[in-house]
Amino acid sequence: MATLSFEPLTYEDIPAEVRPSLGQALVPIVGMLVFLSVGAIALGLDPQIPLLFGIAFTGLVGRYWYGVSWETMYEGIVDGLRMGMQAILIIFVIYMLISTWTGAGTIPSLIYYGLELLTPRVFLPVATLLAAVVAFAIGSSWTTAGTLGVAFIGIGAGLGVPEPMTAGAVLTGAYTGDKVSPLSDTTNLAAAVTNTDLMTHVRTMRVGTGIAMLISLGLYTYLGFAATGAIPPGRIAEIQSAISGAYVVSPLTFAPLALTFALAIRGYPALPAITSGVFAGVATQILVQGPRSVEGVVAAMEVAQSGTTAETGVELVNGLLSSGGLVGSAWTITVVVAALSLGGILERTGVLAVVAHRLGQSIRGVGGLTAGTALSAFGMNVLAAEQYMSIVVPGMSLRGLYDEFDLDSRNLSRAVEAAGTTTSALVPWNAGGVYMATVLGVPTLQYAPYYFLGFLSPAILVFMGVTGWRITKQSEETTAGLKGAVESLGDD
Repeated sequence: MATLSFEPLTYEDIPAEVRPSLGQALVPIVGMLVFLSVGAIALGLDPQIPLLFGIAFTGLVGRYWYGVSWETMYEGIVDGLRMGMQAILIIFVIYMLISTWTGAGTIPSLIYYGLELLTPRVFLPVATLLAAVVAFAIGSSWTTAGTLGVAFIGIGAGLGVPEPMTAGAVLTGAYTGDKVSPLSDTTNLAAAVTNTDLMTHVRTMRVGTGIAMLISLGLYTYLGFAATGAIPPGRIAEIQSAISGAYVVSPLTFAPLALTFALAIRGYPALPAITSGVFAGVATQILVQGPRSVEGVVAAMEVAQSGTTAETGVELVNGLLSSGGLVGSAWTITVVVAALSLGGILERTGVLAVVAHRLGQSIRGVGGLTAGTALSAFGMNVLAAEQYMSIVVPGMSLRGLYDEFDLDSRNLSRAVEAAGTTTSALVPWNAGGVYMATVLGVPTLQYAPYYFLGFLSPAILVFMGVTGWRITKQSEETTAGLKGAVESLGDD
């Protein structure tokens, strides 16, 4: 289960003499958004430098306006990085996994066979369903996207399906399965920080997530019929010929995939399961692709470190099967480290706590509370750049308000996950957005319009809050519990 090694500051934790007002708290937030928008839109910069300016600006504001010591802000950076360390390590390993599975022929074989089984019209809904099943079984949207999702991008490209559509379908399926899986780390975390029974939280998530999934499948079916083009004659044969000319295409190459998913299904955490997949990929490359010699071992290790450069004679296939390996993860890691550092400073200076507190004060009614929780969760994804914080900060800050409105904790656990975890992939500098964009090879803002779950999940959540549908009161649970106890005594 995902846990945090520290508890984020609450409004009451911050000494009055260094507690920023709402106006003061908004200054570094506005500054960060200005740096990011000007850097990305006006200057065409990657996120690293704008984030660095945001860190420096927030640090100066925190020290010379709020009165927070440098040491305290350093501790915030350390806590932010510690919180995101699992994500950083997974990014390191997943880059090696993609490269070793390419070198082993696993991904090329998946693409080869997938082109025989799928058609453009059914590809998007089928990809969504398969990604959901796998993510539910292993409890990880990231692992699903980094393995099965990479293969789907290649299959879709071969079928003439635009890559942003494929990426959106993969993410919708991956996050759907993740959110209703008791094996998911964020699902466990949402239940833990809101004091909700895990299986109660999972059951509460199913209805809204299921509706969002059904609507998404309808939209992907429509796109499959209306928005995808016909396959040029001979295109699939050309791609398959290029793949089979460069790799041994065989079911044996699926051994790393089978091992990784088997370990995940057995309950192994994502990091050891993926790492095992890397070693299995290296072994499969040596045994299946060859050569079975010292030179083959060295070549397989170099693939894990530096990636692959496909030379199949077909430009499309070369692009699909080229990867960066461990070395290629540097760009992604620098973005994540900078974003987590900024989020850590915003947390330690009290900015996040003040914003969450003021949001809570402005809430009126159950509908407003649900919408406010959704806004808070998404806001944490923007500001703290980590999906864990989108669950923890509103989950801890708003528990008292849910009690005041006589709402059972399952309403809060559903709200932070339905609007927090699912929207992390929509923020270009969030760890989730950076990861998904890099492993799938599609920029966040390009796949975002087709990642339907990211919009539908919070929208359905707000609809539930406004209408009162599926909203559970604490008094209802108490009455149900007493009734069950009386009936039990009567039976005795």
